[in-house]
Amino acid sequence: MSKKIIPTALTIAGSDSGGGAGIQADLKTFAVMGVHGMSAITSITAQNTYEVRAIHDIPPDIVVAQIEAVADDLGVDAAKTGMLSNSDIIRAVAKTVKKYGFPLVVDPVMIAKSGAPLLKPEAMDALIKEMVPLATVITPNKPEAEKLSGIKIEGLEDAREAARIIVEELGAEAALVKGGHMEGDKSIDILYYKGKYFEYTAPRIARKTTHGTGCALSAAIAAGLAKGRSIPEAIDVAKRFITMAIDYGLEIGHGHGPVNPVSWLMIPAERYRVLENVEEAIKILLENASIVGDLVPEVQINIGMALPKSYARSPLDVAAIPGRIGKYKDGLIVAAKPEFGVSKHIATAILTIMEYKPEYRAAANIALDKDIEKSIRLSGFKVSYFDRKLEPLEVKLKEGATTPWGIREAIKNLGGEIPEVILDYGEKGKEPLAFIFGETAKIVAEKIVKIGRILNEINKQNRCCV
Repeated sequence: MSKKIIPTALTIAGSDSGGGAGIQADLKTFAVMGVHGMSAITSITAQNTYEVRAIHDIPPDIVVAQIEAVADDLGVDAAKTGMLSNSDIIRAVAKTVKKYGFPLVVDPVMIAKSGAPLLKPEAMDALIKEMVPLATVITPNKPEAEKLSGIKIEGLEDAREAARIIVEELGAEAALVKGGHMEGDKSIDILYYKGKYFEYTAPRIARKTTHGTGCALSAAIAAGLAKGRSIPEAIDVAKRFITMAIDYGLEIGHGHGPVNPVSWLMIPAERYRVLENVEEAIKILLENASIVGDLVPEVQINIGMALPKSYARSPLDVAAIPGRIGKYKDGLIVAAKPEFGVSKHIATAILTIMEYKPEYRAAANIALDKDIEKSIRLSGFKVSYFDRKLEPLEVKLKEGATTPWGIREAIKNLGGEIPEVILDYGEKGKEPLAFIFGETAKIVAEKIVKIGRILNEINKQNRCCV
C-alpha cells in the first residue's frame, strides 16, 4: 500500500442534528487539525442547543459495518468514541476495535449538555468492562469520572485519584479528568499516564458556548495521535484548541451555543487575509500618491482593517500601519508594513462602526477642510458628522472615548443609517478629520482616491479663478 498523504481519524459516535456535538463536531475538528475524518454513526439524535427530542440507535451490525468499511480501505490511524447508547453497541464496537488495534480515545458520553441521558443505565457496566480497557486515552468530565472511579471529586487531589483509579484499576492506558465542571478561575485537566500526573491549565471562559466541548476535545486528541504525537503532546495541543473553540464559540440557539472548532484555522487565515488586504490598500494609495497627497492631515493617514466580527474584540485584532502614512513632496511615505495592534485610534473607529454594521471592517482617516468636504459630498458617499462642542465632559475626559461617541452621534444624525464617511469638525487643539469606512482596506483606499480625484478638479478650478 502506498504511503498516506494525510493521516486518517475515525469518530464512532452519535449524530447531532444541531451540528454542535457528536460526529458533526468531530469531523469539523478532524478537518482543522489536519487529518482526514471518517465516521461510524452509532445513534441519530434529534437535538438542538437546549434539548434532545428523540434518539434512534443504529443496529450494532450496521455500526460495525461502518467501522470495517473505512478500516479495510482507508485505514485508521486513530479513532475516538462518543455516544455509545446501549450495551449491544458497546460490545460490538469493542470487538471491532480489538480486531483492528488502532489507538482509541474514549469520551465516555453519559449526559448531553441539555441534561438528557445519552447512555442507558444498563450500559454503564459494559462501558467500564469493554471500552475503558481499550482506551489509549479516556476523557471523562467530573460527573463521568465520579461514576467511573466511584469517588466524589471536590478538588484536584480527588481528580488525580480518580484518574489513577481509571488507569490502574479499570485498565485505560491514560486518563484525562477534565476540569470544566470544577470551581475556580482556571480550568485544570489532570492526566494520569505511566504513573505520572500532568496538568493542563487554561483560563476558565465564562461563556455559554460549550455545546460539543467534550466531543471536540476528544476528537482533537485523536487527531494528534493519528499524526504521531505522544499522548501528553496530543492533549497539550487539544487543550489549546478547545480553549479557543469555546472562547470563539457561536452564540446561536436558545441554549448552550456550540463550540467553534473552525476558529483554530480561521483566525490565522483571516489575519493573513487582512494583512494582505491592507498591503493592497497601501499599494493603491502609493500608485495614486499625487492625487492622495492633499488628503494627508497633519496627524498623517492611517488605514486599518479588522478580523471578521466574530473574531474582532480589541485593537489587537485590527491591522494598521505603524507610524502611519505621511506626505513628502509629491509622494507618500509609508513608515512600515502593516501589523496588528499598532493603531488604537483607527482600530477604535473600526470596532465601533462594526457594532452597527459588521461588514464595515476597514477605515482610514484623512484631512478635512471646506474643499475636501465638498469633494466628499460630490463623491456620492453617505456622509454624516459629529460636533465636539456637544461632547459630554465625562466623555471628553476619558482617553479614547471621543471617537466611539462621535461615531454613535454621526449615526444618530443620519437617522440611524450607517455612513460611509464621518466628518469630525475638530475643535481647538484637535485637527478636523474625516473617517472613511468600507468593507475592506482596499475599498477604503479606492474611496480615498475617488475623493482625491474630485479634490484635484476642485483645486484646478480654484487655480483658474485666481
